[in-house]
Amino acid sequence: MKLSLRRVLALFAALLIAVATGMTAAQAATNFDNAPQGAHYTKGSAEPVCTLDELTVTCTGTEIAGVGNTNATVTLAVTSTFTGECQNPGSKDKVVDPFTESDTNTTSEVVTSTKNGRLKVPAQSETGKSSEEFLADFSCPNPNWTPVVSGVALSYIYTLTFAGFTEPAIRITG
Repeated sequence: MKLSLRRVLALFAALLIAVATGMTAAQAATNFDNAPQGAHYTKGSAEPVCTLDELTVTCTGTEIAGVGNTNATVTLAVTSTFTGECQNPGSKDKVVDPFTESDTNTTSEVVTSTKNGRLKVPAQSETGKSSEEFLADFSCPNPNWTPVVSGVALSYIYTLTFAGFTEPAIRITG
């Protein structure tokens, strides 16, 4: 079987994306320097934990004390990255146009502090796009070509950013 340079490059790009996003552990960081002075996790609470189940990322809730009257925005963005190629129907072995496309679904919520200076951050969940959903909206440059997805990688970013701060106090990536 003869592989064209475009097909080899498309497969290599898919492998790099899989290694970069699909095989790495989640990275979590809490930096209360980006929060009101005195902010800390309440007893029994900890940094949120995010898990991936097929296309859905779910992050646990948490509780932070010492925030005064400062609200925060919690955001979870799930990015689906698709690699593939457009094929000429006259020759399935002929790669016409390799592609790498990304689609991001985001949920965001403002969390209001309570009168006791506590912030009860609820669990967050967001779902990435499936290959079927992607192909329903994607078209090749030539309508006679057929798109074929050869790889899908999911990545996510969870952040909690306090009002008045430019950087998140909590950042989890996976």
